[in-house]
Amino acid sequence: MSAWVLLRGLMREQRHWGRFPGQLSQALPSATIITPDLPGNGQQHLLRSPTSVADMVEFCRADLRARGVAPPWSLLALSLGGMVAVEWASRYPQEIERAVLVNTSMQPYSRFHERLRWRNYPSILRLLLQGGVENQERLILRLTSNTGDAAQREGLLKRWLDYQRACPVTRANALRQLWAAGRFRAPSTRPAVPLLVLSSAGDRLVDPRCSANLASAWQAAHAVHLTAGHDLPLDAGEWVADEVAKWLRAGEAR
Repeated sequence: MSAWVLLRGLMREQRHWGRFPGQLSQALPSATIITPDLPGNGQQHLLRSPTSVADMVEFCRADLRARGVAPPWSLLALSLGGMVAVEWASRYPQEIERAVLVNTSMQPYSRFHERLRWRNYPSILRLLLQGGVENQERLILRLTSNTGDAAQREGLLKRWLDYQRACPVTRANALRQLWAAGRFRAPSTRPAVPLLVLSSAGDRLVDPRCSANLASAWQAAHAVHLTAGHDLPLDAGEWVADEVAKWLRAGEAR
């Protein structure tokens, strides 16, 4: 089995995967799991984030080759990472064995108010005006996760604050990533690789119709979790891993 490359979303890094790499490894025992950071995040936080998804693809390709990991690669990608996966598979289909797209959205299959739910605009505007790392991470947690009781969520928030303090994502890099995501437009034809779309009915950040529309347009397999939030691997990691394993056993029919 090829290496599985896990790609995170806006302002997130490899540590935000939490237990999920281990859960995926249990479901796919022969897989090698790799969790690179996009430029501007995590171990790459000192780099300038590209303003195009295509440049993020080129960075990831160079990173994997520097690690000595040869293609083909399998991709599992969340949100902005899903855009990177689609661009990658479209530009270099010979390098990608398969791709799993999790709660992603992109033009022309999603409208602006679906890609970022309109009810979140006041909170995001308030954050931009007030700033503050703790305010930022509390908002991200509220918008992306439906998991856990209050104590669990506070523990998760503490870890996220530690990540941000150790490897801060600058405001400039956050805006550059947001710009890249906002102007990304999917290729006119479906990538020529097997695709699985996973989404969350409880997503409070991105309208679940974004994933449904994409899966329908590209005739891709699609599974929906009924209660998880936008960060589906965080809220329901075992379910994600099981769905991937089930899809593989079915022979990636679409």
